[in-house]
Amino acid sequence: MNPSSYDNASMLQVFKEGTWDVKLSFLVMGLANLANKQFIKGLLFLLSEIAFFIAFIIQIVPAIGGMITLGTQEQGEAVKNVNGMEITVQVAGDNSMLLLIFGLASLIFCAVFAYIYWCNLKSARHLMALKQEGRKIPGFIEDFKTLADGRFHIGLMSVPLTGVLLFTILPLIYMICLAFTNFDHSHPAPKSLFDWVGFANFGNVFSGRMAGTFFPLLAWTLIWAVAATATNFFFGVVLALLLNTKGLRFKKVWRTLFVITIAVPQFVSLLLMRNFLNDSGPLNGLLQSLHLIQHPIPFLSDPLWAKFSIILVNMWIGIPFTMLVASGIIMNLPSEQIEAAEIDGASKFQVFKSITFPQILLIMTPALIQQFIGNINNFNVIYFLTGGGPANSAFYQAGSTDLLVTWLYKLTVTAKDYNLASVIGILIFAISATFSLLAYTRSTSFKEGTAK
Repeated sequence: MNPSSYDNASMLQVFKEGTWDVKLSFLVMGLANLANKQFIKGLLFLLSEIAFFIAFIIQIVPAIGGMITLGTQEQGEAVKNVNGMEITVQVAGDNSMLLLIFGLASLIFCAVFAYIYWCNLKSARHLMALKQEGRKIPGFIEDFKTLADGRFHIGLMSVPLTGVLLFTILPLIYMICLAFTNFDHSHPAPKSLFDWVGFANFGNVFSGRMAGTFFPLLAWTLIWAVAATATNFFFGVVLALLLNTKGLRFKKVWRTLFVITIAVPQFVSLLLMRNFLNDSGPLNGLLQSLHLIQHPIPFLSDPLWAKFSIILVNMWIGIPFTMLVASGIIMNLPSEQIEAAEIDGASKFQVFKSITFPQILLIMTPALIQQFIGNINNFNVIYFLTGGGPANSAFYQAGSTDLLVTWLYKLTVTAKDYNLASVIGILIFAISATFSLLAYTRSTSFKEGTAK
């Protein structure tokens, strides 16, 4: 093959056509660099291989073995006779949580080493190409300058990438793994061990004793997400149109009044609304004092009333955000197009239907998708307003207004059923990711963006 194309050659071709040092680099990392007097780079590759094999024997093999078994000896207490006296002593045992974490960390360490090994092969291939072309082989200083200049982003990203691996990827994989174990309140770590159970937890959620809770909460979560997104969007756009009407006086005052709800922290508004809508709260008290009702309206204590109350309160919190975005879009709409439509005899409603609304929807579609996913995971509104209540005896660790995300919280914090909580977390992610991909790729915004 053409020597100049060795940099893009497959590793199999490099192994077949390479010199002895290149071929041995597949076995001894850094050998091609050492043979071509790149001593520092070659030693770094070689030391990384030596360190990996030492760690593999001492740490990685036992860690992966522990992850497979998740422990064999439980921690506990034993009574021993010391000098004629019986005393209770702690018996050391395995910790399934730590065994799983160390096993996953070992696998990530192996993946990092695999990348370093691939870099070693790429370096050997590059040296082969340089020698075939008769170009000078760079030294360590020249390589470092290249890393600090043309490949500066690689060095800059190494630190945050390490943080992502340790504090994002590892916990995420750990959470996913818990969905395939029996780690729950019956197997409290670290005293008790838990085991792998395969897809039993998923079967429990879809067709077992959890199905009676999961499917009603899933239905309510989707209904809530659709209703919350649609009401905020529709009324936010209507409010923006009203505030941008020509001739409206005190526009700044009206905008300020609605923006105040954004300035107030959300949890404060929700807690105030919770007290306001309470059975013995100010609203029921006022209606009773006016003799409009004889008994308190169960705004938060009746399942159906509570769901309507949640949607209405969310409108109070969310409409101002949509109003601000829609106002910015309306103020930047092409006035010539609207004026031409009005000259042609189009009514206000026709202008809104054919020009204003399509433009707003086109620009806000990505934001609407984001709002929908945010409402699926809207923990604050449910938790601070109803706490998931009122209670429902047919549900496991959930109330009538709980969303999947608040149920996940209760399974984790209250019930200590970490395996079921992990299953719910995976399902929430699957629902959110699937909807986001389907909705966004089929939206006009995406199609127009890809067309360009």
